[in-house]
Parts: sequence; C-alpha cells; structure tokens
Amino acid sequence: MAASRTATRTLRALRTSTRPALTAAPRAAFQQSGRRLYSSEPAKSGGSNIWAWAIGAGALGAGGLWYLNQDGASATPKVFTPKFEDYQAVYNEIASRLEEKDDYDDGSYGPVLVRLAWHASGTYDKETKTGGSNGATMRFAPESDHGANAGLKAARDFLEPVKAKFPWITYSDLWILGGVCSIQEMLGPNIPYRPGRQDSDAAACTPDGRLPDASQAQDHLRNIFYRMGFNDQEIVALSGAHALGRCHADRSGFDGPWTFSPTVLTNDYYKLLLDEKWQWKKWNGPKQYEDKKTKSLMMLPADMAIIQDKKFKQWVEKYAADNDLFFKDFQAVIVKLFELGVPFAENSERWVFKPLNA
Repeated sequence: MAASRTATRTLRALRTSTRPALTAAPRAAFQQSGRRLYSSEPAKSGGSNIWAWAIGAGALGAGGLWYLNQDGASATPKVFTPKFEDYQAVYNEIASRLEEKDDYDDGSYGPVLVRLAWHASGTYDKETKTGGSNGATMRFAPESDHGANAGLKAARDFLEPVKAKFPWITYSDLWILGGVCSIQEMLGPNIPYRPGRQDSDAAACTPDGRLPDASQAQDHLRNIFYRMGFNDQEIVALSGAHALGRCHADRSGFDGPWTFSPTVLTNDYYKLLLDEKWQWKKWNGPKQYEDKKTKSLMMLPADMAIIQDKKFKQWVEKYAADNDLFFKDFQAVIVKLFELGVPFAENSERWVFKPLNA
C-alpha cells in the first residue's frame, strides 16, 4: 500500500509538469468561457458578543444570511451575503484537507467527494422537477441508505468540520463545492461554480432507483441519463469520472480501481477501455471485469456497455484520442449535472476558484 501511494504521488508530480494544454492554460481563461432551512450552532466567542446565525435565503436571495450581534440586552440584526472570496475560503479549506489522511483509499478524499456531489445531483427528474443537488436530502434516511449511496457517509462526515467552520454555507452548496474542488485539485479542468442551493428536509428525499446501476447495460444507462436530460455524448463524458477512485467490496460489492492513477483525472479511463484486454473476474463477488495483463484494474458491466454500443463507442474513441476534448466536454457536462433543478437567482454568475495546486 505504501509503495502504491508513493507511485501515485510520483505520477501526480509527473502529471503536473506534463498536463495537457487545456489545464496548463491560465486558470483565468476559464472565467470567460425546501421546506425547512437549517443553521449550524453559533460560533463560540470569548467575549460578550454572541453570533447567532439563521439562513434567510427566502428574504435575501441565495446565500444571504441574517445574524444577530448580541451585546447585553441589545440585539442588532445584520445581513451577511457571502461573496466570491468567502466561497474561495471554503474551497481552500476543503483542498487543504483532501490528503490529510494518508491511509484513506489512495491517499485522497477527492474521489469520494466527487461521488457525493455526483450522487446528490444525479437524482434529478426533468419531468417531475424533483431531485438534484438542491436540498442535500442524502442527509436523511431513506436516501442515505440507498444502495447506490453506500460509503458516502465518509464524504459527508469529511465535510462536517468545514460546515462548522463556515456555518453560512448550505449543505447543498457545500457538497457541490467539494466536488468542484476535488476535480480541480486532482488536476482536472476548472469547473465553474455558482451558489444558490437551499437545504430541504427528509420529506424531499427521492425514491431509490434514480442513480445508475453498475451491473446494467446501455438501455439502463440511457433510461437513467435521458430522465435527467442528457444525450449519448454527455453520458460518455460523465463516465470519464471513473478515472477517479475505486470500488469497495464492503460498499457497492465491486472491488478495485478503474485506472492506475485514481487520484488524477485524465482520459486514461477511455484508453484502458479500448486498449486493454478485459475478462470476467473469478471471485465470489458480483460480476465485474479485470484487465487480463495485471489483474489489478476493474471495469463494471456499465463501463463495458459504452464500448459495446456503437453510438457510445464513437465518443469513447474521441476522448481516448484527445484529452483536451475530454476536459472541455467533461467541464460542460459536470456543470450541467451539478446545476440540475437548482432555482438560481436571476442573473447569478458562475465563478472559477483558484486551485491550491496551481
């Protein structure tokens, strides 16, 4: 395991120095391109002033908060409206902690935070206008117990200290910001972000079955993603997130990483799908593939479906041949995913945060 982490960090250093032209370009260039709300407990103070926070999004617009500056018998209501620099501070806090536990997975919480943001967003239904990242309803059962969300408590728990430090940010915005931060810090493209999500209660939980089932094939993928409003090209572009992280036998039942660099976002997922020889893994777990050469990588039936389907495969081939194209399309489709069903304020702007690894 130690050797694996060392190899991953060496590869990360190499990726940083040889990253594709798209990510080497100046970061600033990308800037051109509920029912019930919650509040965290007041921050502790050593003086006589007590800061009492309460979300006032309905009256103030997305991100606006009331607080009371209580001094003795007086209490003066004020308004705090977070700005870009406030969200950059949250971003920095998340980024600084991604690799704080060397023994967690491959040395980074990044992949599981991307999965949290993805699964919070991927419940959207364009017909009923329900689900999506607005609400952060995975905080509650039954949604937190859905099979597709197994293991995501680790990501939610990781972000709790950040929420405590920045009590003004909603869980909904925090989870998506965690995904944005992780993608950028793992050398992916810059992901434009805008706040404005509001937290809901358990009544807004979505039914089970809205997220992809990894054991299924192309018809299932189309049913799931078409329901959200995606097309075939976007399905394949989103699948590129499998360059990150790994499956766990004690969570999904499947086991292993998709690529040799699970904490660095590249187009290797597509290259490996096409270039490696894949065979069924002989084990006591669910059906999954392993690479014939090293038997250390895995692919799921849903992964193999995108090279078994001609309409999907043409995009796999394009992304395998052109990392810049993959980054461009991935950036566009992940922003679309993260914003599905969110009632943003009119004329709200997207921001691009500066990565700590820049």
